[in-house]
Amino acid sequence: MIRLGAGSPERIVAVGAHCDDIAIGAGGTLLAMCRARPGLRVDALVLSGGGGEREREERAALAAFCPGADLRLTVLKLPDGRVPAHWEEAKGAVEELRARSEPDLVLAPRTDDAHQDHRCLAKLMTTAFRDHLVLGYEIVKWDGDLGRPTAYQPLSAEIAERKVRLLQEHYPSQRHRPWYDREAFLGLARIRGIESHERYAEAFAVTKLMLDLEG
Repeated sequence: MIRLGAGSPERIVAVGAHCDDIAIGAGGTLLAMCRARPGLRVDALVLSGGGGEREREERAALAAFCPGADLRLTVLKLPDGRVPAHWEEAKGAVEELRARSEPDLVLAPRTDDAHQDHRCLAKLMTTAFRDHLVLGYEIVKWDGDLGRPTAYQPLSAEIAERKVRLLQEHYPSQRHRPWYDREAFLGLARIRGIESHERYAEAFAVTKLMLDLEG
């Protein structure tokens, strides 16, 4: 397995179309990075769920997934499932995020995600953050859109288990969903770990990557 480092990121942008997207797709990566780098700045944006139970869940969850970080979270109120119809508002929010941040790493949905909200946000991110490393996270779902990832972040067994516990603890509104359980989350992490010669891992899609092989 070829390993490429991303230096020592000090600033991360993480975005999701819905509350829990960031935690499901990249929660283990955030846990590992924030533990390794106390004071890491995390600018997070979620397009829907603002003003109610979902926002309260998200704020508590991301605080737990980003221990010791300088977390700055914005949760908007765009309607779930209708983000493409609110493209102007979504684009404005992404552009505002870009104007106030200069991240070393961006965590966002995959551009080929089957969910229209995820896909719309992903495409906005790759245009607003053109000169940044953007990792597209995956979310298991009924649509069966999981593909062949191009990048992996290994997770220790402790981090993988903690990610699952935090998902169960902080998003009680989602527990009724048939795919929202320990087996699904840990099982996918185990599969991605097998693919990367690790015990567990989170996987990402990379649209474009600039190499610096002289340093």
